[in-house]
Amino acid sequence: MAIKLRRDSQQWIFDWMVKEQGKVFHFQPDGRGGLPRTVRNHEMISKHVGKIALRLQRLAQEEEKAGHKETALEFYFDAATAFGNAQHIIFENNAEKKFLHSSVIKNFDKVRELAPHPIEHVDMPWGDKVISGNLHLLPGRPKAPVVIYIPGCDMVKEMYPHPYYNQAHQRGMHILSLDGPGQGESNLRGYKVTENNYEDAVSSVIDYLQTREEVDSDQILMYGMSFGTFWSVRSAAHDDRIKASVHPWASICDKYYLMNEESPRYKQLFSYLTGAGSEEALDAITSKMTLDKQLPNIKNPILLTVGEYDPRSPLQDIYSLFETIKAPKELWVYEDTHHMATLTGGSEAMLWRLDSHSMVLDWLRDRVDGKQIANEGKAVTLRTGMGGPSGATAAAGREWFNV
Repeated sequence: MAIKLRRDSQQWIFDWMVKEQGKVFHFQPDGRGGLPRTVRNHEMISKHVGKIALRLQRLAQEEEKAGHKETALEFYFDAATAFGNAQHIIFENNAEKKFLHSSVIKNFDKVRELAPHPIEHVDMPWGDKVISGNLHLLPGRPKAPVVIYIPGCDMVKEMYPHPYYNQAHQRGMHILSLDGPGQGESNLRGYKVTENNYEDAVSSVIDYLQTREEVDSDQILMYGMSFGTFWSVRSAAHDDRIKASVHPWASICDKYYLMNEESPRYKQLFSYLTGAGSEEALDAITSKMTLDKQLPNIKNPILLTVGEYDPRSPLQDIYSLFETIKAPKELWVYEDTHHMATLTGGSEAMLWRLDSHSMVLDWLRDRVDGKQIANEGKAVTLRTGMGGPSGATAAAGREWFNV
């Protein structure tokens, strides 16, 4: 059962925000989120998003039966994503959680069956446990670099990449999407996340990848997104076999901000992901989720990106942490944006197609190709209405009033 938190006293205003904005977090950007209008409070999300997922699944089955396999694949992917969103708000492994998550797997199994390239569901040894991932192999299975993708804390591995729009494949790289401790299949198996077990799991994943003939063992790369950046940074510091790493929407600051100033959703979620038996135990775990000692240990090239006003990542804290990195490095600050920082904006329904995916994977490919980091050692601001990190308008100035 979920533990009682002090933040639960804010549930009434949280429910009102959910109803009015169609979002459970990231309330800052304009526009309504993806929750249907029938959702009136947080408790209703699993059923009402789950019903949308069931319709998408039915459409996929009908189109497959009609011989329209390409359309069926799109609906199966959308259904897997919708089931993933529906199951995520349930903070115990009850019958509803198990039904919704098993439906994620069932629909993604159809994606794997119909995809234009090989997608393998792989179970990788981790001590006496297994860690699961979806390995998206390039067509023809050539020997190539591989990207280990770590989703955010509110995602599952089936949500990225899209089988028809795989940014890693476009750049000549395999990609493995991972359910690490506290995520997806690991959570259903009871593998809770601690302050430091994720990087051990990633090292076991690297051990496995180095046995694959399709993988260039000298080019194992890391891509963490959102809260996944906390785990991916720790992994890059822990294992030098990660030759370069990118961490967009960096969630690397003191977890006080996420647990106490951001949406109540996060502390409720982490009580489940960690399995903490009390709020005091949860606070003890999250207080140890720091990177001060890890960042100086990173040896290989690293990119961080952050929105200027990301509430979980105060900019001065990001600058201070960036300065502790001794490896070749770069930081992109997206002016006037919040957590989901992009240059062009994007729909929540199409998170798999954001420019942030494309640009950080370009950065990884450039490292594979041995290119010089464009703004090596610098924090640059990507100004509103101007160009991106590859252009002349990427500015090194940190204060808006001192440009």
